[in-house]
Amino acid sequence: MDVLDDILNTLDLKGSLYFRTDFSPPWSVTVPDYQQAARFHLVIQGQCSVTVEGSETLTLNPGDLILIPRGKSHILADQKCVSAPDLETVLSAIGYDGKGVLVVGDGDPEAATQMICGHFTFRHGADHPILRALPDYLLTRASDRAREPELDDILRLITRRLFGGALGSTAAVTRLSEIMFIELVRFGLSRDTHLQSVLQAYHDRHIGNALSLMHERPEEAWTVQSLASEVGMSRSRFADRFGELVGTGPMSYLTDWRLQKALASLSEAGNSVQQIAVQAGYQSAAAFTRAFTTKFGIPPTEYRRNID
Repeated sequence: MDVLDDILNTLDLKGSLYFRTDFSPPWSVTVPDYQQAARFHLVIQGQCSVTVEGSETLTLNPGDLILIPRGKSHILADQKCVSAPDLETVLSAIGYDGKGVLVVGDGDPEAATQMICGHFTFRHGADHPILRALPDYLLTRASDRAREPELDDILRLITRRLFGGALGSTAAVTRLSEIMFIELVRFGLSRDTHLQSVLQAYHDRHIGNALSLMHERPEEAWTVQSLASEVGMSRSRFADRFGELVGTGPMSYLTDWRLQKALASLSEAGNSVQQIAVQAGYQSAAAFTRAFTTKFGIPPTEYRRNID
C-alpha cells in the first residue's frame, strides 16, 4: 500500500480555488487564517512581500513560490507592512466575483505584480502527524527549481494553462496543483528536520511496515505487542522508535487514523454508523460514537447531517 496516497486521499486534499492577480502599487491584503486549508502564491512578474503570522517578512521574485500549508494568516503587499485590509474588503471594493483576473490598482502591466494564487482544502476535522509536521510555510526560489525538474515542469504547466484560458484549464490546474502540493512536501524534506523525521517513519524498515499494517487493516485488534511482533521488534524498542519518528505512540496513531477513516466513510452514502464502527475497529456503535464525539465534538450522526 502507498501509505502517503492513503493519507492524502483520506484527508481529502482538493484544489478548490485558483486565480491570477494583477496588482499595481500601492497594494496590500491580509489573507485570513483558515486551518482546514493550504494556500500558495507563485510570482510570475514583479515582486511580492509576504509576512506569515509569527514569521519574518519574505520578498518573492519572479519564479518564487510560497506554500502556507496550514492556512495561517499572512499579508501580501508591494512592500513590507505590518497591517493591511482583509481579503474580503479588497474583493468587495473592486467587485471581484471570482472570475478572470483579480486586478488591484490601475492594472498597468509594466508596474504590476502578477501572481497565480491557489487554495487547497482538507476534509473538516482532517488531522495527521504529517500535517502537523509541516512548517508555517515552504518557500521555493526560482533557483531551487533548477534542482527540482518535476516541480518546475508542473509549475510551468500550471502557468501556461491558467494564462492560456483554454477550455478545461481550470480542471487541469486543479489536478496539477494537487500534484504540486505533494512535490512541495517532498521538497520540504530537505529543508525541515521535523518533517524529515515524520516522513522517515514511512521509509523505516520496521516502523514503515507497522504503519502499512495499520493502514491496510485498521479494523484489526492491534496492540503494541502484536505490531512489534509483526515487524520483528521488541515491544519497548518498537514503542520508543515509533514515538521518536512519528511523534505519537502507536495506539494513539491507530486510534486517530481509525477516526480519520470514519470521517471519510461518513462522507459517503450507503454506510451506516454501525458499519463504519466495525470498519474502524470498534466493537460497538456506542463505543465508536463516544470516541468520535470526544475527538470531534459532535456525534457521527450529526457530523453526517452537517455535510449532507
